[in-house]
Amino acid sequence: MIYFETDRLRMRAFETKDLLDFKKMNEDPEVMEYFPKILTHEETTAFYEAIMDEFQSYGYGLYAAELKETGEFIGFIGFHHATFEADFTPCVEIGWRLKKEVWGKGLATEGAKACLEYAEENLQFENVYSFTAEINTRSERIMQKIGLKKVKTFLHPKLELNDPLKPHVLYALKVGE
Repeated sequence: MIYFETDRLRMRAFETKDLLDFKKMNEDPEVMEYFPKILTHEETTAFYEAIMDEFQSYGYGLYAAELKETGEFIGFIGFHHATFEADFTPCVEIGWRLKKEVWGKGLATEGAKACLEYAEENLQFENVYSFTAEINTRSERIMQKIGLKKVKTFLHPKLELNDPLKPHVLYALKVGE
C-alpha cells in the first residue's frame, strides 16, 4: 500500500521483499554509527515485525521509503511510539534511517516533511518528537530543516552512563503550527 509520495519518494507499507535490503542496511556500521549496535538478521526481522504490528495497531508507522524512479527500497521514514521512561514519553516520534548510498541528497528531509504533512492532514497527533544522540549532527540538522524546535538535551535512559551515545537532543513540533 502506498500512503503518499514526494517528488522523488514513494512512502509505502513494508513488504517481505524489503527484508534482505533492510537487513543489509541495519548491519552497515556507518548507517548504525549512532545506534547502540548493528542489528543481526534476527533483530532486523523482529524490528520488521514490530513495524508491522504498529501499522496494525495505529494505522501508521515507519514507512518504507522507495525511490520513485527505480522502485529501490532505501530505508524508512515515519512515525514510532516511543515508550522508554522519560518526561516526554509516551510520545509519537518521527525518525528515519536510509542506506548510506543515498545520503546527502536531501531524501530524509524530503520524506520527513511529507510525513509531517501527511500527519497534519490524516492523523490525530498533537505533538511530534524526534531525538538522537547529541553527536549525530546530521540527524539533528534534519530535525531543524523540517521545522522541529530544540526542547532540551537529556540522558537516554536505555544507555549506559559511559556510553558516548547517552547524551541526546530532543526536538518537538506542535502539529498544525
